[in-house]
Amino acid sequence: MGMSRPNNRSILVYELIGMVFIIILGSILHFTFEWSGSQPIVGAFSAVNESVWEHLKLAFWPALLFMLIEYGLLKKTANNFALAKTVAVYLMVLIIPIVFYSYTAVTGKSVFAIDISTFVVAVIIGQLASYKLMTYRKLSEYFNIVSIAALVLLGLAFVLSTFYPPQLPIFRDPITGKYGIPD
Repeated sequence: MGMSRPNNRSILVYELIGMVFIIILGSILHFTFEWSGSQPIVGAFSAVNESVWEHLKLAFWPALLFMLIEYGLLKKTANNFALAKTVAVYLMVLIIPIVFYSYTAVTGKSVFAIDISTFVVAVIIGQLASYKLMTYRKLSEYFNIVSIAALVLLGLAFVLSTFYPPQLPIFRDPITGKYGIPD
């Protein structure tokens, strides 16, 4: 009585669909706070300013939503599901600021095309890493449990920092100089 072998092809298809889903929904979330008339509840899940931190929500929330959709479809065939999705999300939210701060340290300015490309590449890398882990041998369930806790903590960090942003550069809107939801 063993775990069914992962269907690599169907998992890959779902991860490719996830790339498109996350990129499109993430792009829309850039504007939803403004479109909502600055509703605080919408701000918890959307970018409320132009800070690097707020832009990380554009990868996190769509990836989390896609994970929930995907779970119903892949829970019986994919290995290490929660671990795979958590690694994907963390890769996305780490790659974006690392690339942003690296290239702006060299250029001295932000370049819109590079920022958009970085988001797209971060999503692609995250989803491919997710695919690799879901098609890898089954690891200890401990990793999945810890992964769920790590996702919950990151989600809480995004929500709380929307309303109580630390006064650190990553949370600072470079246009207004302010933090969190605009006055």
